[in-house]
Amino acid sequence: MTDKIELTNLSKEELIEEITKLGEKSFRAKQLWQWLYFRGETDFNNMSNLSLSLRQKLSDNYTITRPKIITEQISSDKTHKWLLEFQDGERVEMVYIPEKDRGAVCISTQVGCAMGCKFCHTGSQKFTRNLTTSEIVGQFMVARDVYKEWPSPTDEVRYLSNIVVMGMGEPLNNLDNVVKALNIITDNEGIGLSRRRVTMSTSGIAPKIVEAMQRTGVRLAISLHAPNNTIRSSIMPINDKFKIEEIMKACSEYQKGDHSRYITFEYLLLKGLNDSVSNAKELINLLKKYKLRALFNLIPFNPWPGCSFQPSDRKTVEAFSKTLEDAGFAAPIRVARGQDILAACGQLKSKISKS
Repeated sequence: MTDKIELTNLSKEELIEEITKLGEKSFRAKQLWQWLYFRGETDFNNMSNLSLSLRQKLSDNYTITRPKIITEQISSDKTHKWLLEFQDGERVEMVYIPEKDRGAVCISTQVGCAMGCKFCHTGSQKFTRNLTTSEIVGQFMVARDVYKEWPSPTDEVRYLSNIVVMGMGEPLNNLDNVVKALNIITDNEGIGLSRRRVTMSTSGIAPKIVEAMQRTGVRLAISLHAPNNTIRSSIMPINDKFKIEEIMKACSEYQKGDHSRYITFEYLLLKGLNDSVSNAKELINLLKKYKLRALFNLIPFNPWPGCSFQPSDRKTVEAFSKTLEDAGFAAPIRVARGQDILAACGQLKSKISKS
């Protein structure tokens, strides 16, 4: 007997192909798609507008699985973190950051991370493998299950309103699965999340930036964290392969022909390393050189066990922000969320080191 096929690993086109292989009309695939992604159904027996014979065929040949919730924690500020396990026992963390009437789900794309950024807790965990399409989509569907947002609500009333692909892993190093997953999540006949509400963050895999955005249409964020190659290479090994200039050129190419495409530069402020006013002025000159339409997301460093970096003091952060904003760049200072449960930016990790 062959292994059953996981339905949430399939694109809409692949699902149509599977349904027609079963001898069914292609419109049945649309009905099944809506059961999966509009209603969030996991039991074939509950798919009432499908014939009994089709339901049996589906049960015999296919599965619908979710990542398993191993633990969950809720911060004093209502940030919600899950440790999720997949069928092979590998695990990732996912975070939901709620606001008053909306919120963002931070999803992972790899088990561990190979980038080795020195300020990032995830980077201290060895890379194990890429997540499948099903495992990426499944994270958001778990959050939907928990918050009971089935059937898919409209953008105006949904609390799980945004996705940030900023969890564990480098999404551009798992590009095909990430693209398929985001296209499922943004399909308007299913989950229906607007592409403008999805942001994909990369540490700077320059050759894949334009391709990734063309294939998904989502927003782009660059984890920059330094104004020059010397500082960036000291904290981000990937910069030895893809220099800042190459990343800036890719960003410029991404923005060509579409003046509505703003890029967010994520910038983690580390005390005494990258947080001076002169560093801010370097950033201004860099963006002006490449004529980029951009804003900065200034991130206070969130400490984690074993890391030697320290957060910049408030006065320094405010001076840094003011310098950027005086030059015409929006530079809000992010309010750290979920620090008490290690759910803040750069704190995710699914394996605890043995002491």
